[in-house]
Amino acid sequence: MHEILPGIFTWSRRSEPHGYDFNGHFVPHPQGNLCIDPVEPDAATLERLVAAGVASIVLTNRNHSRAANLVRARTGARTLIHPADAERAKGQGAIVDGEVTPGFAIGPFAFVDASGKSPGEVALHWASRGILLVGDAIIGNPPGACSLLRDSVVDDPPRLRRSVARLAALDFETLLAGDGASILQGAHAAVDALIATF
Repeated sequence: MHEILPGIFTWSRRSEPHGYDFNGHFVPHPQGNLCIDPVEPDAATLERLVAAGVASIVLTNRNHSRAANLVRARTGARTLIHPADAERAKGQGAIVDGEVTPGFAIGPFAFVDASGKSPGEVALHWASRGILLVGDAIIGNPPGACSLLRDSVVDDPPRLRRSVARLAALDFETLLAGDGASILQGAHAAVDALIATF
């Protein structure tokens, strides 16, 4: 686990079938530390999470439960997901304790609708720092640019493209990607370039 931005930590697992990394994020916060889309941690990362404490695990979508159960078991955190994605996540083995919906806030983040890949996909926006954290709505691939998942694995491709266009209305210059490479500067331009291909 390393500090990708001041006060924001990340760790990764390579997905060879996809050709890019899957990323988990950890954000310490006075109201309760957050873990977002946690990928399988190595022993040192897990111990750091346990030592720091995790209050809430946020899943951006039904396919990002990843190592949430492990982190939950070791830290006592509550796992949160949008209700539209909750049953599918539970069906894949995720233990879910509560819900998040667009407009809900936790720590420094506000949740925004990013539906399309799945009906309950959310993104997290830290407005004061210009940070947008996404799960499957936008993929950081190739590095420095943005893409979408192929239509065949997306529930509603037109809805996803509309969601991404709405995300572009937010104020951000940093994109923290659950899948692929994060873009620490100039991310808004990269998202605009993606939208121009729609």
